[in-house]
Amino acid sequence: MELLKASRKRVKIKMALQGPSGSGKTYSALLLAYGLCNNWNKIVVIDTENRSSELYSHLGDFFVMTITPPFTPERYIQALDLCEKEGMEVIIIDSISHEWENILDQHSQMIGNSYTNWNKLTPRHNSFVQRILQSPAHIVGTIRAKQEYVLSEKNGKQVPEKVGMKGVTREGMDYEFTLVFEIDITNSTTATKDRTSLFKGKPSFIITPETGQTILNWCNTGKEELQSAPKELPARINECKSMDELLKLYYASPANDENTKSIFSKKRIELEKQLIPKSLINNQNQNSNGTISNTTGTK
Repeated sequence: MELLKASRKRVKIKMALQGPSGSGKTYSALLLAYGLCNNWNKIVVIDTENRSSELYSHLGDFFVMTITPPFTPERYIQALDLCEKEGMEVIIIDSISHEWENILDQHSQMIGNSYTNWNKLTPRHNSFVQRILQSPAHIVGTIRAKQEYVLSEKNGKQVPEKVGMKGVTREGMDYEFTLVFEIDITNSTTATKDRTSLFKGKPSFIITPETGQTILNWCNTGKEELQSAPKELPARINECKSMDELLKLYYASPANDENTKSIFSKKRIELEKQLIPKSLINNQNQNSNGTISNTTGTK
């Protein structure tokens, strides 16, 4: 542990677009993605919306990975792994809502205590969330929104009353993202959460590739995070705790000079001595020829 002065590092944006059906979430996500990397070949859509993203193939040669039911957290994680392996710079998850609907569906089918059953499902959902946050790519997730109602009393009767739109995802999911855009049916966008301070307090706007470029500039203005330098081979040799660790290191990083060979050899002898009973070590010290007696008494 150490105390360090706070400084903003360069980051990959983790953001969400939330809105009702027809508000333009997929289209807007693609425009944002292009602004973030300026290369359609580095953009992929993880599509759970019946291949709806392909309706916008005229925009550019982006990639699509279609997921079919069941929309489990593990399938989303697998899709993210594959996209990153292919070197995608921007990953659009369209949509995140299907993962939560799958969790709710599984919960409804479980027997036993409804409350304790969440102990089995919540870790799976959290793994999906953490996988998004730890991704080395920019992530743009879309979230379906639906009209939220509450019951209010009027003239002695309970009647439903509209209170706005609510995202179809777990309560508090928006806390996980750096930036959340709310899109209405006219494609007008406002920032409901903005840790970048780029859009806070500003009037609604229409998303364009320039919006993505603005976000990219913010991502790149931080300091580059320095990676810890890998340890030198001699230090790694001396940290080996068993012969198995030492052998694995030897085959992975074979010695190419006499000094390193000598360090490997000394560590091998040290580890071998740890495997020999003390009584035999004492016996070895008493033998003038330096041999070790085995358990049958022979030399």
